Amino acid sequence: MTDVDQVERQNRLALRRAAPALLGYAGVRALGVLVLALWSAATGKSWLTLLTARWDSLWYTRVAEHGYGWSVTLPDGGVHSNLAFFPLLPWLERLVSALTPLSYGQAGMVVSWLASLAAAWGIFAVGDHVSGRRTGICLAVLWGALPIGVVASMAYSEALFTALAAWGLYAVLRRHWVTAGLLAALAGLTRPVGAAVVAAVWVAAALWVRRERRVTWRVVAGALLAPAGAAAYVLWVGHRTGDWLFGYLDVQGQWGNGFDGGLAFARFIGDKFTSVPGALAGTGLIVGVALVLWLYVTGVRQRQPVPLLVYTGIVLALALCSSGYFGSKPRLMLPAFPLLLPLAVALARRRTTGPVWVLGGLALVSAVYGAFWLNGSGPP
Repeated sequence: MTDVDQVERQNRLALRRAAPALLGYAGVRALGVLVLALWSAATGKSWLTLLTARWDSLWYTRVAEHGYGWSVTLPDGGVHSNLAFFPLLPWLERLVSALTPLSYGQAGMVVSWLASLAAAWGIFAVGDHVSGRRTGICLAVLWGALPIGVVASMAYSEALFTALAAWGLYAVLRRHWVTAGLLAALAGLTRPVGAAVVAAVWVAAALWVRRERRVTWRVVAGALLAPAGAAAYVLWVGHRTGDWLFGYLDVQGQWGNGFDGGLAFARFIGDKFTSVPGALAGTGLIVGVALVLWLYVTGVRQRQPVPLLVYTGIVLALALCSSGYFGSKPRLMLPAFPLLLPLAVALARRRTTGPVWVLGGLALVSAVYGAFWLNGSGPP
């Protein structure tokens, strides 16, 4: 058997092992799109438009179609520039649109659908590596059944980023340093939170060097490659704006985004407690944040691999401790899939019928909530 044949055989075995996770995830997302289509038809809206031509998806398609340099001046004099949006998704939209009859927005949706399957596979691989196949299956399906899981079906960059992050983390866990560095670099071209993948690579590499008491060229190459994508884009934006070091931060600042340690979010929650409906919403937000923190602490107590804890901690910190539009925070936490590991482990330990009913119920709730959300205010 040749090396090529061995690789093909290993890939077939890997796909067969991941098949239940991929089928489960695809079923969850198909249910979500079906419910969205039915709900949208009942309200006179187009499900395709909601997935491809609303909110941030319009900014990505404008980058794909016209490139960078487009901006909107707000009534208060503020400027929203498309330089705030990282380039990998628009590049892929342009490529898919050039090869097919699809519009840029539709191409972005196709990229997200394919990327979400790749993300589910990567998430399964991480769960399988950490705690076995059943945990990996439950983890992938749980991620698809999140209330905000519909975002992974939109022409947004979350699915693409999560795919790169999940496989990058898997490469880190397997000590495939060059692959991890390349995937971290691509994640850095997708979203600002690519810094979380870079940090995971660096911390894992440092711990490995400390334990092994040696340095290899692969470790060095992976560590150097990891920040290349984000650094290249941030410096390019700095060049475009005339401020090499702080140009990108200025662009984000014009959008109202910045890191304030969570003060703005705390004030937002506190302001809810001025009426009975607001107090209920504020209490719900506090409970939600407490649940997220509890899951993270549980992961620490269960001794999840350090790279996963580093990655998840940075994703959560950037989501919860930044200013900006607060309705985006659930979406910004979507890539933090290791948070679900304690739940996946618990489900995996139960009999088959139990996890099936739990995951099926969550999938239905996710589908209904996603349809309600996109037909209402939707994700910003």
